[in-house]
Amino acid sequence: MPSPSLAQNIAAHAGRRPSLTALVLNQEQVTYGELADQVSHLSRQLKAAELPAGRPVCIPARKDPATIALMLAAFTEPLIVLAPSVELGDDALDRICRQARVSAKLSVTAGGGLDIRPVPADESAAEGFARPTTDTTRLLLTTSGSTGTPKLVPIGTDAFDAFAAWATEEFRITAEDSSLSYAPLNFDLALLDVWTFLGAGARVVLVDREKATDAPHLKSLVSEGEVTFVQGVPLLYRLLTEGAEGSEGRFGKVREAVFTGDKTPLDLLKRAEESFPLARFHNVYGCTETNDSFIHPVDPGTAEGVVPIGRPLAGVEADVLDDDGRPLTGPGTGELVVRTPFQTQGYLQQSLNPDVFIDRDGRTFYRTGDIVTRDAEGRYVLEGRSDWQVKVRGVRTNLQEVEAVLAQHPDVEEAAVVALPDVEAGVRLHARITKRAGAGLNSLKIRSYAGQNLPRHAIPSSVRISEIPLPRTSTGKPDRNKIKEETSA
Repeated sequence: MPSPSLAQNIAAHAGRRPSLTALVLNQEQVTYGELADQVSHLSRQLKAAELPAGRPVCIPARKDPATIALMLAAFTEPLIVLAPSVELGDDALDRICRQARVSAKLSVTAGGGLDIRPVPADESAAEGFARPTTDTTRLLLTTSGSTGTPKLVPIGTDAFDAFAAWATEEFRITAEDSSLSYAPLNFDLALLDVWTFLGAGARVVLVDREKATDAPHLKSLVSEGEVTFVQGVPLLYRLLTEGAEGSEGRFGKVREAVFTGDKTPLDLLKRAEESFPLARFHNVYGCTETNDSFIHPVDPGTAEGVVPIGRPLAGVEADVLDDDGRPLTGPGTGELVVRTPFQTQGYLQQSLNPDVFIDRDGRTFYRTGDIVTRDAEGRYVLEGRSDWQVKVRGVRTNLQEVEAVLAQHPDVEEAAVVALPDVEAGVRLHARITKRAGAGLNSLKIRSYAGQNLPRHAIPSSVRISEIPLPRTSTGKPDRNKIKEETSA
């Protein structure tokens, strides 16, 4: 994002239809007129603060109307906003603030005022990090940080404008629409279900992160918020469709349903078809670094096997690299590289770029680290991460394939598999299973099932089974780091 035109669009919507609802959070509703007033009020305070020119500000991405108004005010000033997760630890937050040359941490007080906490300059911590400018950038997102300190990803204003234009046309977004915004505000999905919808003058129904797994609450948001657009990981759809029976379990106003972020089980698609009877279904693939890259229209009634991520969007170039980094011709399996009209120009930390942003005939492609299969018709299927490919006793094993087999057991609700160090085998596989309520499942039964459906090297050597849901990251994906920590606790 967010480009200067976003705040201008919101001001225009406020002028034309000030009483139209812009944001909903629990019982709080904010109209476009009220949102525009909040943005103007905070903009005046930002001007009076005279923050150092050329240095970004940090606004922790709390998912509430006040934070969204503050971010809009900062975009208007213009300031570059670093929007980290509110769940980021203090040490990691301080580190990325110094790396990004942040001048202050900003938030909105309970009374609607501006709280400013200066951040001392530390050029030594920022050495090797590029300086973004407001000419090209207004927003800095972060990667998940699952392998250490989050990477800083500048979102170009032109890239966001191109993405918003594509999404508005693809999903037919108008001021009469209402989105359910499930992902955290610091996640790239918010570029669509928050910022693009606000730019169109539509309503955004925010999901309180404290209630993100409260199925009855989520269902009431979709029904009472008259939601027409839903975007989320399979967990969201599982929560929305569980226990859905008859007309009470149907969301008849949803016309666009987007699956993203993880593989979608076929049984979940079937339930979604019943719960969203008038919706068009899409499987969408993208990365923080590139934004959406692939889309696949899904017909739950005819879907079989693994749901593809589909074909590249218009203007997107994609290729598949073999183990030696050479592009494959025709069908095949390998690492996906993409180039999109929406992608970042590179991480702020310059030393990270040569390995993942690669030049091909003068065009910059991003190495996704995802393993895909391209079929004879040019469709792509996501197989898993390259770092989910491990060797057990020298045999290459795909952790996601093992998960998919375990998840097919009739008593398994969900499964995750991680690789743990092992002196003899190099790594050993550990499965964390959530069983269906009341099921008499034990580790012997699940290992016996695995033995019937998997090669010997892919059978988990240890299994933990409970009715407790898998630990999740802030974006709803299984938190494999926490699962590994559980094994050593």
